[in-house]
Amino acid sequence: MSSGDHGSGSPDGHPAQPLDDIDRAILGELTADARVSIRALAERVAISRANAYNRLERLTRDGVITGFTARIDPPRAGLGTSAYIMITVEQTAWRPMEAGLKKIPYVEHIALVGGDFDVLLLVRTPDNTALREVVLEQIQAVEGVRATRTWLIFEESTGLGAPWTRHQPGR
Repeated sequence: MSSGDHGSGSPDGHPAQPLDDIDRAILGELTADARVSIRALAERVAISRANAYNRLERLTRDGVITGFTARIDPPRAGLGTSAYIMITVEQTAWRPMEAGLKKIPYVEHIALVGGDFDVLLLVRTPDNTALREVVLEQIQAVEGVRATRTWLIFEESTGLGAPWTRHQPGR
């Protein structure tokens, strides 16, 4: 299973252990600050450092935690134009088309969806000229793409998120 897949078990094929309150607290702390030290993490969730280390290892091994990253503000990083691109595809073309879409610069997120269209992309580019090139020259050139619709994003905000982002003991 690739890092972008969302399965029900761990990468080794065994089911992941259910999350308890401490696991959810760890996820909440890491969501707030992925750079937190093991010592600070243990203190914040009121467990020993060894327990924190073991739980972090298990959550990573089970595929619950798939990596650590920084949250980037797109406009401040030079990506001032964002859009959702809806794609209608030939029904047998999803897998090869997905591989082609993954190779296109500025495509941040790819989702196979149900509804009036088949694929939803989040694209962030430096400007409208770059967005036009990505949509008209690159996305529409991918084999299996029948049609696209572009929705410009004028403003974004973040929602409440998953329950563990609200569960933060020690704060």
